[in-house]
Amino acid sequence: MNSEAARPALPAPAASDVSQLLRDGTPRTRAELAPLTGLARSTVASRIETLMKLGLVAPYGGAASTGGRPPSLLALNPGARVVIGADIGATHMLVALTDLAGTVLAEAQEALDIAEGPEQVLSRLTSAAAGLLQRAGRTIGELGAIGIGLPGPVEHGTGRPRDPPIMPGWDRFDVPARVQQDFDVPVLVDNDVNIMALGEQATGWAGTADLIFVKVATGIGAGIISGGRLQRGAQGTAGDLGHVQVPRGGDVLCHCGNTGCLEALAGGAALAGVLAGQGRRAATSQDVVDLVRAGAVAAVQAVRQAGRDIGDVLATCVNLINPSVIVIGGSL
Repeated sequence: MNSEAARPALPAPAASDVSQLLRDGTPRTRAELAPLTGLARSTVASRIETLMKLGLVAPYGGAASTGGRPPSLLALNPGARVVIGADIGATHMLVALTDLAGTVLAEAQEALDIAEGPEQVLSRLTSAAAGLLQRAGRTIGELGAIGIGLPGPVEHGTGRPRDPPIMPGWDRFDVPARVQQDFDVPVLVDNDVNIMALGEQATGWAGTADLIFVKVATGIGAGIISGGRLQRGAQGTAGDLGHVQVPRGGDVLCHCGNTGCLEALAGGAALAGVLAGQGRRAATSQDVVDLVRAGAVAAVQAVRQAGRDIGDVLATCVNLINPSVIVIGGSL
């Protein structure tokens, strides 16, 4: 599913710092961009020229003159390209098509089982992406990149999952290469909690340099931003809270092979198992959510206990990492 027409190259990394500044929607002059980037005006002018040739930046009115010809304002052209973002969870997939400003143009969601394996899941992803492009009236040639979040550790440099506990058959699978068989664009892959942490920081806590995002769903994980930088760890497994042992865990067996893991007690699958053992109809984390919303006392008690267990682990994280903010997300 390659481009039907020659696509201008994406901006080189050298031009990305300028385009990133303009993504906030504020038009700026070349003179204003120079101190913000720390670059010489001549360098900024060269990078602006590259971005304008690609159609990614366009003139925007004029700034107030201080004498002589008024300087021209420049702004991001959000409609120049589109981007696919995909959130693949253990039991769901959400795919969105956005413009360069992040405005959602079309989206699709469907249930899946991550254990179906990478070939089947990624085929469903690319099929959904093609459908969104068609719905929005955009061409493959307008697609700039695809970003994918996976529910497990990812080797960031290659986009390959690394020993993911709840993703059988995915270990070291070349996700970008498989997606690029259908779409010849850059494909970026990361652990979903890392992406969620960056998203929370960008949209809700822009001035916060130390933040932990905790996702509680089928599994449990955390994205850690410390000193303004996302911490992935040596093998991409930083923030794997779900496999920290908790005092109440005892001999409870986790799917990772260890016992007493937080995820084995407080993850959505674990809570569903407890409730199913009590005669409730529960197989997924969404079933647990539905029972809580319906006022089922056993489900409410199970989720509250999960919160206590997660809190015990987070208390240690606070002492160790000293974040300013902890954000809790995920279906639970």
